[in-house]
Amino acid sequence: MTEINCQSRATVLSGVALMCLGVACFGVNDAIAKVLADRYSPMQILFMRNVLALPVALLLALGFQGHRALRSSKPGVHLVRGVFWILATFLFFTSIKHVGLAKSTALLLASPLLIVAVSAVFLKERTGFNTWVVVISGLLGALIIVRPGLAGFDPLALLALLAALMAAFLMLSARWVDETESFWTLMLYLTASSALVSALAVPFFWVPLQVRDLILFAGVAAFGTAGMVLMTQAFRLAPATVVAPLDYTALLWATLFGWLFWNEVPDLITYIGAAAITLSGIISALQANEGK
Repeated sequence: MTEINCQSRATVLSGVALMCLGVACFGVNDAIAKVLADRYSPMQILFMRNVLALPVALLLALGFQGHRALRSSKPGVHLVRGVFWILATFLFFTSIKHVGLAKSTALLLASPLLIVAVSAVFLKERTGFNTWVVVISGLLGALIIVRPGLAGFDPLALLALLAALMAAFLMLSARWVDETESFWTLMLYLTASSALVSALAVPFFWVPLQVRDLILFAGVAAFGTAGMVLMTQAFRLAPATVVAPLDYTALLWATLFGWLFWNEVPDLITYIGAAAITLSGIISALQANEGK
């Protein structure tokens, strides 16, 4: 019994470590994207990231699942999910260029709360009073950061909130995918559909590439893909209530990188709003687990 408990504890700790590492990878991904956003459109960054990540996603899918990973019964759903992902990332990259890493990341982390709200309003899922209190508290935290109607209001901060909404739609659209499809199929099709969608749009945004920036584009592709794989594996190894709250460590990385490289220091009001979003998100995750 003791040996089994030790193995279980080790597995959970592995999940925690992978989640923290995955979130850190996304933090690096966002920081590199902010550097590139000074010279390129977010759409061109997305196109390059997806094109470079697609061969990696294909090799991973074939390596872990073989040719079965190439088959999907609902390719149209994957295309729709690719549109959601492109919109979410385009809006977020635009936001971090103008608003800053920490503030944009804090607003993006409202996505889990928006999933609950969208599910209740549009999908008619039953949601209790306590859940609504938590969701509304978190969304009020987002409004504190955005500050509509006040002197510190920056309309571009709304882009990060829209990105959170698109990310919520992306997560909810996973329900339309065939349940028998593996993670590797989902990752491959999401990367491929995003590459296709961005390829259709990128001619309107394209500027000549600088050779010195190729390593940065490769970094965005590498860290973005690594973050997705690591975080997914974390959820497989440890309970969601353990690893999901660790997603909010993204605020630490965003604040650190913003301060180190761009001298961005969020004000007290932003910290208060971020704290409300984080606390509400953690409570919402715990409530969701209790309801299972």
